Amino acid sequence: MRIISANLNGIRSAVTKGFLDWLPSQEAEFICLQELKAQAPNMTEAMLAPPGYQGYFHYAEKKGYSGVGIYARREPDEVIEGLGVPEIDAEGRYIELVYDGLSIISVYLPSGSSGDHRQAIKFDFMEHFFLHLAELAACGREVVICGDWNIAHQEIDLKNWKGNLKNSGFLPEERSWLTRVFEEQRWVDVYRSLYPEATGDAYTWWSNRGQARANNVGWRIDYQIATPAIAATASEAFVYKEQRFSDHAPLIVDYTYPF
Repeated sequence: MRIISANLNGIRSAVTKGFLDWLPSQEAEFICLQELKAQAPNMTEAMLAPPGYQGYFHYAEKKGYSGVGIYARREPDEVIEGLGVPEIDAEGRYIELVYDGLSIISVYLPSGSSGDHRQAIKFDFMEHFFLHLAELAACGREVVICGDWNIAHQEIDLKNWKGNLKNSGFLPEERSWLTRVFEEQRWVDVYRSLYPEATGDAYTWWSNRGQARANNVGWRIDYQIATPAIAATASEAFVYKEQRFSDHAPLIVDYTYPF
């Protein structure tokens, strides 16, 4: 069972760069999307349902902003949009497909890099989401949460960690929150469980400034975080960098979980 997580930084832009043309070669069961930057009227038939898939989406109310989705081969038993918090859900940051014994989630945590106001919103999201993660961990299903978490967890997760200690995405409070997710709630960082020492190969996002991507001055902020049993079936994970669809690169994980 292959699962892909991809922040598209605009689905319309990514499609023009060949994202949908690339999908069939991956033979993924699920493709989790973040930062659609589109609403329903902007979506073409191909974007809504690529061949072999049905798309499920949680759009932001603001035009050209945020939004998440999942392409799935099988129809879910239930689709859950949002966390039930109006100010969070207005930004289109969470969608969950529920199957018998399995949930697949696409999530897009806020960025706090534009200023204190957005950082406060990010912390508020984290507070609500931590409680929701605890509920998911106890729900009795296996769960895979794909997404742009906008947090680099450890020093090996970004090239210039010393220069970013006071910047959003690598703040001590953010990193310790993610540590609590792993240690207190027992969620598993699937890529890191397979490749505990990986550095440059693990980066999933690069600034558009300078030659960050060319020089691989990147961050690992896109994750697949899973419950322990399904995480233990992960056999391979990698960041796909051969084509460029966005300022992020897709994170691909293969599981041997029967589905």
